[in-house]
Amino acid sequence: LAGETWNPFKLQYQLRNVRERVAKALVEKGILSTEKQNFLLFDMTTHPVSNAGEKQRLLRKLQESVLERWVNDPRRMERRTLALLVLAHSSDVLENVWAELTDDKYDVAMNRTKDLLEMDPEVEAAKARGAEMIWAVLAAFNKS
Repeated sequence: LAGETWNPFKLQYQLRNVRERVAKALVEKGILSTEKQNFLLFDMTTHPVSNAGEKQRLLRKLQESVLERWVNDPRRMERRTLALLVLAHSSDVLENVWAELTDDKYDVAMNRTKDLLEMDPEVEAAKARGAEMIWAVLAAFNKS
């Protein structure tokens, strides 16, 4: 969500080929751009957001899913939205999604996502139909 594709503190989470393929696809679609940035001793390719409209659409989608269209049951939640919430949380950018909300809506969104992300991934994966991988990803990030 922030357009950041390289974080030295999260290197253990980097799946290099996957990250590069996703970044390449998003560059081809015009959502990200490619830049070289100097990090102390070496240059690194980064992919900042170039399509702010698409970023805002994604932010609105997440905000609506947790506020207006909240289902209170992850099995009834759209899988892409659930995956996006889990990955945004794991990337430490989920709080940025709620930053522009009013205080009341911010509290509601934070409480709902906290409740969702504190569910037992193993129990939810056993109940889930088709979302087992999403819960496995959450379990993997929770253990680290």
